[in-house]
Amino acid sequence: MKDVLLIAFVAALCVSASLFYAVMVNTQQSYGWPMFRENAEHTGEGTSKAVLKPKLLWNYTTGGLIASSPVVVNGVVYIGSADNNVYALNASNGSSLWNYSTGGPVYSSAAVINGLVYIGSSDGNIYALNATKGYKIWNYTTNGPVVSSPAVVDDIVYIGSEDSNVYALQATNGVKLWNYTTKGSIDSSPAVADGMVFVGSDDGSVYCLNATNGAYLWNYLTGPIFVWSSPTVVNGVVYFGSDNDNFYALNATSGIQVWYYATLGDVGSSPAFANGVVYIGSDDNNVYALNAAKGTRVWNYTTCLYVGSAPAIADSIVYVGSYDGSLYALNAENGNLLWKYNTGGQVASSPAVVNGVVFFGSFNGQVYALAGAPAKSASLIILIIAPLAVALLIIVSAVAFKLKRKARADFTKGVKAEMIKEYMCASGGSPSPAFTASGNQSLLA
Repeated sequence: MKDVLLIAFVAALCVSASLFYAVMVNTQQSYGWPMFRENAEHTGEGTSKAVLKPKLLWNYTTGGLIASSPVVVNGVVYIGSADNNVYALNASNGSSLWNYSTGGPVYSSAAVINGLVYIGSSDGNIYALNATKGYKIWNYTTNGPVVSSPAVVDDIVYIGSEDSNVYALQATNGVKLWNYTTKGSIDSSPAVADGMVFVGSDDGSVYCLNATNGAYLWNYLTGPIFVWSSPTVVNGVVYFGSDNDNFYALNATSGIQVWYYATLGDVGSSPAFANGVVYIGSDDNNVYALNAAKGTRVWNYTTCLYVGSAPAIADSIVYVGSYDGSLYALNAENGNLLWKYNTGGQVASSPAVVNGVVFFGSFNGQVYALAGAPAKSASLIILIIAPLAVALLIIVSAVAFKLKRKARADFTKGVKAEMIKEYMCASGGSPSPAFTASGNQSLLA
């Protein structure tokens, strides 16, 4: 029985170790937010669990307002500040890992791919930094402030500049592959999908360019007005807002208008897309949910001031900031308010939602991490119960096997005794020496 218990203990230990590894891998590596709007198509939808009843996990104070949006990769939060710095913070506790000082305010949001941090600065440079240590790998100098945020696809960095150009740079060394010149500053951030680059310009147009060589494909003019909104591309449709108060859906291949929706304020917010609904903020103080196919309003929620933050979606919750100083969490289906968190500073930063934590910045210079109330972890329950179940199964099986063997042995012994007794009665004497248990084992098996 001691052997059985030892085997059960070892088996349970092995199962526990395997499950622990699986749970840790799932917890640490399943989720991330590697660039502005989460991906190159700018859908703004993550895979994190919902954040309900949030509490402040931590906050970190920088030396300037934060309009940059955080990205989160491998347990590190990367974000820019108007104090000229790019920060890397521990996602669990907010401690500073490193910061890199540029020559101007950093309103751009980072992209973190293959161990490099790509980000623009108002000093006119696009930087590539080592993600672990923060030292510079390369920089590319444009002729204007870089507020646009990079999208990185197939080792190419796509980004705009206020020098009116869209740039495509080699991700490893910063060598320019191509640039395309529009007729206005570019603060919009490029989206990349299906071999095409989509970006807005202050000349009032959204442009579609060939991602490989920068060749012009089409543009859509919204008017003599800015397009600060960054496009979202889903299922062959481009969604974006304009400062003419309208929100548009265009055919991604032709640029032909599919529909538009009129708000009552500038639409500088960038859209998010999930489950056939597109979400957008407006300077009329509202967050809108629109049917992605038809452009009809599903719902709207009114905040107390402009909504320039781009919504983020995770687990059927819309997270979005407002210039009224709060971050809002809204039910994605009906727009009902679930909670809001006030920072005391305007929130233009767009949240990132990773591993049950919402990260965002505020004009008060602080980076925030809000975590939901910890739920009973199914993973933890599995870690406890599964090894015990395996050990119990082994012990029960062993006991059953031993009982079966004992019953078989008792039965065999009884049969042999009866046979010997019958033999003795038949012969009228003692059993023959040749009649032994071993000699008759085959008859009884």
